[in-house]
Parts: sequence; C-alpha cells; structure tokens
Amino acid sequence: MTEFFLETKAGKIWGCVFGKEKKGIPLLVVHGGPGFLSMTETVEDFAENRPVYFYNQLGSHLSDTAGDKEVYSLELFVEELDQVREKLKLNEVVLMGFSWGTALICSYMLQKKAQGVKGLILSGPILSAAMWGKDQRENIQRMPKAIQEAIEDGEKRSDFGQAYETAMMAYYKKHVCQIDPWPENLNKAFSKLNMEVYMTMWGPSEFTITGKLKDFDVMNQVKVIDIPVLITCGDMDEASPKTCKDYQLAFKNARLAVIPNSSHLHQVEQPEIYKMVVNNFLDDLKKVIG
Repeated sequence: MTEFFLETKAGKIWGCVFGKEKKGIPLLVVHGGPGFLSMTETVEDFAENRPVYFYNQLGSHLSDTAGDKEVYSLELFVEELDQVREKLKLNEVVLMGFSWGTALICSYMLQKKAQGVKGLILSGPILSAAMWGKDQRENIQRMPKAIQEAIEDGEKRSDFGQAYETAMMAYYKKHVCQIDPWPENLNKAFSKLNMEVYMTMWGPSEFTITGKLKDFDVMNQVKVIDIPVLITCGDMDEASPKTCKDYQLAFKNARLAVIPNSSHLHQVEQPEIYKMVVNNFLDDLKKVIG
C-alpha cells in the first residue's frame, strides 16, 4: 500500500493505492457513511490485476474536516470525487461504491456526465432515500417489540440516548454486519466515524433519516447511465434484495448478485463470494472494452 494526500478545493484528502504498477483499468473505491472511511480489507485483493485506489472524503479519518458542518453536501462530495479522479489521472476507471458511496457515484455520473468510466460496482446501494427508509421500517417491524418501542420512543422525543443506541446496535447486528462479535477492524472503523458529517448528511442512525439526504432520489434518472453496472447486496441487507432488483431494472445494463448469509457489509461477511462475483463482472467488462 502506498499512501498519499491530495489537495482539493475544500481541503486535503487522504488516499492510498494497492497495485499501482499493475496494467489493468484502475478501480476507484468510494466509501460509505457519510463520515465513515475506506475499509481496504477484501477490496485490496482486486489489486492483483489492476491498481485499486481508496480515498477518505472530507471530514473522514485522516482527511481534513470542514470548519462549518453546513459545508458538507452532496454537491461538495460530487465535486470532490471529480477532483480526486482528475488529480489521480484516472482517465479510464471503474468506480466501486459502498452504501452512501453508491449514491455519490450515481450523482457524480449524472451531474458531471462523466466520461471514461467503464463500469460501476454498487454494493449495498442507495438510489432513493425514501425506498431505503421504507425498507428500514419493514426491517424494524420484524425486530422484537422492545426494540421497536425503543426506536419509536427515541424518534418521537428526539432522544437518541442509551435506549435508542442499544436498539440501534441490535438492528445493526442483524442488518449491517452479522459476524458475532464484530471483527476488530470493523469496530475500529466505526469508532472513527465522524458523527458531525453523518448527522448533517444522514441522521442519528441508518433508519432515522433527518439530514440533507432525506429527499435524495436518482431512481428515475439512472436510466441514462448506459455503462455496465454490478449491484451487490446481502440477503439480509439494509438495501433489501427486492429494492436492489428495482434498482437493477432502473439501469439500462445492470446485473444483480445477492450474497447469501450476509447483510450490508457483505464484503466483510462473505469475502470469497464477494470477490468471485466482482471478478466475474470485471472479467466480463474486460471482454467488452478490450
């Protein structure tokens, strides 16, 4: 791994690359959150045949933070992605996003009419905050009554203290990562989540959406994206397989893989299956673009 920093209009951005010397079309990875960070585990293995670049968005671990939380916006992060790609000279690239990163990638493709992007890999995607929210409500209704009541009470009173957090973690252990206990690297990553960014952009939790993205929706726009797209989700993902099927059909040229016995972080829970699915897509992509 080679680490670096990039100067963008909004601040200094941390990044790293695996397999920089490889000749395949580079992979640029866009992390989730917002306010989370790049987890290189599993994904770095794709560097066997191509450079794999990661970066942490403004406000995320090792990158600069904004002086004013209102700076954090979809428009900021779209511009940042554009600058990161330009500074890394990724004229041809495959974009891989996780969770919020998929919303960012699709927004980038639509707003910038990006050229040279050969394919998209969207894992645990969000194309519509309303559809995401509906899935979370259905998931909550399947949780024990005490969990449902703690979430309902916390949201009603805007009290996101201990009772709400306990219910939230029970939900996360079913729909975010099912490994018990969570791997140490995942616990470390979550400990570095910038809650100011997350609260500003999203809300108190994955299922309580109060931030700037609450009305986010590109569902009816992605039909203009005509490059190959791979969508992945876990069979117990927050991004439900039913919704991901709707997402697949919204694109012109997309395939869907539902990873068994996994949830939102299916690349962590089922790394070998995830790598097999992605490598199959990348191999097919190579046949198309030469």
